[in-house]
Amino acid sequence: MILHDEAAMIEYGSHLAATLKPPVVLELIGDVGAGKTTLVKGIAKYFSIDEPVTSPSIVLNKKYHGMDNIIISHYDFYRLLDPGIMSEELNESVSDPHTITIVEWAETVAHVLPEDRKTIRIKYLDDDSREVTL
Repeated sequence: MILHDEAAMIEYGSHLAATLKPPVVLELIGDVGAGKTTLVKGIAKYFSIDEPVTSPSIVLNKKYHGMDNIIISHYDFYRLLDPGIMSEELNESVSDPHTITIVEWAETVAHVLPEDRKTIRIKYLDDDSREVTL
């Protein structure tokens, strides 16, 4: 699917969220600036999360609490060379029946992620649009 702007990415995330039943894991693959966090904004919007959704690249994880006791646990392992204790935290998130776990840059923690995770690839195109593949 081709998305032409930020609003379209947020709308796509919201539509995707309507299909998610926790516990579920989303692996987001895309270059820096591809729109991964923007997609998470759309998912958060669907679950009536009012606080600003920002990239957890410095803090590694941000949690958002939404309607129906849904928790979005958003991880960004871009700077993580060795998962260490983060593997344990991620494993807890993946197992929580109320949590949608979203992981960016999952290579270092792939061994913790379930086989049935949903992988979303976001590719930046020359005209500033994005190609999104689920």
